[in-house]
Amino acid sequence: MLQAYKYRMYPSREQITLLMKHIHACRFVYNHSLEQKIKAYEQDGQKLSCFDLNNRLPALKEEYPWLKEVNSQSLQSANKNLDNAFTRFFREKKEFPRFKSKKNPVRSFQVPQHYHVNFDQRTIKFPKIGEVKTVFHRIFTGKMKYATVSVTSTGKWFVSILVDDEEPEPKPVAFTSDTTVGIDVGLTDFAAFSTGEKIENPRYLKTSLQRLKVLQRRVSRKKKGSKNQEKAIRKLARCHEKVANQRNDFLHKISFRVVSENQAIAVESLNVGGMMKNHCLAQGIGDVSWSTFFTMLDYKCRKYGKTLLKIGRFDPSSKICNNCGYLERDLALSDREWVCPVCDTHHDRDINAAINIKKFALQEQNLVGVSGAGRTVEPVDSLPVGRRMKQEATPERRVVVHPDRRHPQKGRPCIQGGRGWSGRARNR
Repeated sequence: MLQAYKYRMYPSREQITLLMKHIHACRFVYNHSLEQKIKAYEQDGQKLSCFDLNNRLPALKEEYPWLKEVNSQSLQSANKNLDNAFTRFFREKKEFPRFKSKKNPVRSFQVPQHYHVNFDQRTIKFPKIGEVKTVFHRIFTGKMKYATVSVTSTGKWFVSILVDDEEPEPKPVAFTSDTTVGIDVGLTDFAAFSTGEKIENPRYLKTSLQRLKVLQRRVSRKKKGSKNQEKAIRKLARCHEKVANQRNDFLHKISFRVVSENQAIAVESLNVGGMMKNHCLAQGIGDVSWSTFFTMLDYKCRKYGKTLLKIGRFDPSSKICNNCGYLERDLALSDREWVCPVCDTHHDRDINAAINIKKFALQEQNLVGVSGAGRTVEPVDSLPVGRRMKQEATPERRVVVHPDRRHPQKGRPCIQGGRGWSGRARNR
């Protein structure tokens, strides 16, 4: 089983210079290889592989002699990362690889092998860099894979070592309805559990926003390129880093607690990227970090042998009564509590959603003894991704085609929906 261990490093001034050379050299090779791949495909229709790019490195070192001061395997890892980026672009439909900038806050390079860890002397020896003082707060055993050296915007150096302990991944343990918890995430409360518990949203960014505005104003008033501007930027980066550390600490503690107390966890697969397009709530959604929380739940469930269940994003979990299955379509987003007109049950919207998420997930697993809300109470229309904040059922949109009115440029009939005339015909 693979596991990464991250440690804080304290390099000397000479070592910092060498480490920064490695970072800039890897960025340079990545950008150069990306340019070569694009030119080869546009001019000759040729696809350069990772091995073709590595074979061109000796000639590139003759053209740029300063690349010889850098570990050659780190430069080859940059080409491998570029090849993986293209693989994700073609197979997983991710974004096309972009050129890396010097101002990118994420600066790192990889050392695949020939580095040595000494726990007794508390040092890590890298090729062409030497022994770097490191704080080992925990000791690992197993076969060492990649070592990733990174630096933050505040000047802190870290090394992440990927270790294979050569043990199989634990098999998921059996679970029942009693050992399963449903989680509904939100903005007012960070999470609501099917057990009735709610976790308050800490809002770390909102509490530090006033301080961030002051520091950002100081940066903008300093002379560009001056030492005072560098000091102001460093103070601003420390404040941002503190907010990120607070958020990560909170998410790690909550996710570890949830995984430890339950055998299975049911969540809703939200389209967080589409939700971020709502500029009124984008800052709050970014502050709460739902995607990071779900990622932590995923890998911690695999690590400890637990099960993570996911339901569809278009299931109206908060509008269905978990007692009788009645679907309340007239429920607005601002209504946080409602009473079922059929069974007269008072519902807290978030807790009701968490209970329904749990029941929907267990129904997909075909577990015996699961009763209550069902998916087939009433059909729900699926709207496009990113159309609204909460994916819940809404009445069907009214669409009317008017053949007598034509588009001023395209000449096609205009369409009138629930929000008025579509296209430029309404604005003209």
